[in-house]
Amino acid sequence: MSERYSFSLTTFSPSGKLVQIEYAIAAVAAGSASIGIKSKTGVVIAAEKKTKNILYDDTTITRMEMVTKHCGMTYSGMGTDFRVLVRKARKIAQQYFLQYSEEIPVSQLVQRIANVMQEYTHSGGVRPFGVSLLVAGFDEDTPYLVQCDPSGAYFAWKATAMGKNHINGKTFLERRYNAELELEDAVHTAILTLKEGFEGQMTEDNIEIGITTKDGYRKLSRSDVKDYLAALS
Repeated sequence: MSERYSFSLTTFSPSGKLVQIEYAIAAVAAGSASIGIKSKTGVVIAAEKKTKNILYDDTTITRMEMVTKHCGMTYSGMGTDFRVLVRKARKIAQQYFLQYSEEIPVSQLVQRIANVMQEYTHSGGVRPFGVSLLVAGFDEDTPYLVQCDPSGAYFAWKATAMGKNHINGKTFLERRYNAELELEDAVHTAILTLKEGFEGQMTEDNIEIGITTKDGYRKLSRSDVKDYLAALS
């Protein structure tokens, strides 16, 4: 019966589901792993970055982007959809800045991105975004880690995992997470969580780590990532 509704985005199935959204969530679950951890002084996001061919120039491929000075995001799912949402998020942030002469609060930015994603769940001629976002931001003295799903729902987390092997990742985080984590410990925990489902050897070339603190968002250089990996080996 549900197959009759599989190709309709705007029609509920008899069980009350929008099947295309479930397919979009399945695309997220099949994507590369992403980890987010909130510490006392900031937020750490980490992502697996594997190329499909060794001939790719991997310096042109990234799993995380800056949106504002104090906000960055990563994703699991379709990278092309992520690129579109990053552009929309930057435009939203810039419009806010032009109007109010200050950075958009993380909560408002997340809400507006989620509104965009939700619009694509009830509009004709489009499909849901096949991507979930992890937004790491810092407002005044408060760090934020928020996940946005293809349905347009968004949730604040202390720590979470998305993408491939996310269930084992969340189980690992439940055991290791502590509200008193320092930023350095959060980086180590994020790397260890990625290792839970990592295939092959983890190096500075196939993972990315971003940090958001009161000083702003920055992506760690490869040499910094290499140092963190060496400390855990």
